[in-house]
Amino acid sequence: MKKTNLFLSFFNSEKAGGLVLLICTILSLLLANSSFSEEYLCIWHFPIANHPAEHWINDGLMAIFFLLIGLELEREVYIGELSKLKDAILPIFGALGGMLFPALLYLVFNFSTPTRSGFGIPMATDIAFAVGILSLLGNRVPLSLKIFLTALAVIDDLGAIIMIAVFYTKTIYFTNLLLSLSIFVLLLIMNRLKVKSLILYLIGGVFMWYFMLHSGVHATITGILLAFAIPFGDGGEDSTSYKLQSWLHFPVAFVVIPLFALCNTAISIGKDWMQIISEPYSLGILFGLTIGKPLGIVSFIFIAIKLKLTKLPKDVNWNQLIAVGFLGGIGFTMSIFITLLAFDDNQIINNSKFMILIASFISGAIGFVWLKKSLNSKKI
Repeated sequence: MKKTNLFLSFFNSEKAGGLVLLICTILSLLLANSSFSEEYLCIWHFPIANHPAEHWINDGLMAIFFLLIGLELEREVYIGELSKLKDAILPIFGALGGMLFPALLYLVFNFSTPTRSGFGIPMATDIAFAVGILSLLGNRVPLSLKIFLTALAVIDDLGAIIMIAVFYTKTIYFTNLLLSLSIFVLLLIMNRLKVKSLILYLIGGVFMWYFMLHSGVHATITGILLAFAIPFGDGGEDSTSYKLQSWLHFPVAFVVIPLFALCNTAISIGKDWMQIISEPYSLGILFGLTIGKPLGIVSFIFIAIKLKLTKLPKDVNWNQLIAVGFLGGIGFTMSIFITLLAFDDNQIINNSKFMILIASFISGAIGFVWLKKSLNSKKI
């Protein structure tokens, strides 16, 4: 019961966050293509301490987002849906297929081009948007389907984080990296010594973030490392991890992610927008998210079931699983974030963001309609 209540609390927070995210995205697109576009775009380039505002959002505030992701992942691993291998195999296989197929499809279009570095863009699932769309169908959606989608998205995020660290790190400054990791080790020792003062971990996290920022490895990785250094205990309401996770839900869902959305969807759409779709990287993103995601998720789960490694929950059928596969094609936050790391050309970055929005909308619409029909059907 405790696990279910924790999950429902998380699910409801993501549902509200998804709605806010949608509103911010629409607002940003409207402002970026209005008569106020120049003034609006200047906001995100406004210098703060020798860096534009968008830098502090993407490299600073997003570390807090990753900290929350890390805390949620930690909870899933210790006491949640990933704590038992038998329960975890279904979303793990789904996530693996949902990362591999989109990347391969992207490379089909971009293997011999300079934009092949964007293969990671269609690999991610935006948990807030996916859960938000799922919640539109209310209590008719089986709880196990909600849990599956959430676990899938969390594993997806972990895969994206590993990929960022491995493939999107260009130059490493080992002294700063060593200092950052040394602080991480110190925090782990504090954990083992049962030091529970949250402020000490957060201060250590700030220094770890600073050195990681100057190491060449993306600073947001600090959020994940810090999450696993913070004491989890029994995961109860009195644990340090639980308190921080509960506190972070509101600012992340209603401040950090909306700011990220406003900043990174400030896209000016020109009259030649149809030509953008024919670009290799655009086709890779489009087909990767709309086709690669559902195909990868469903096919890998089918293989896992045929190998008798796992089975579908009793209240979930294949039609519903296919629908969730399409919802997995909603990339948005992580896809845009990886776009910023994959490309240096601002035009390609903007065009890629535009394609992420189109592909995510198509995936979300198909997933919603498909799931609605499958829930209305009496066939199991």
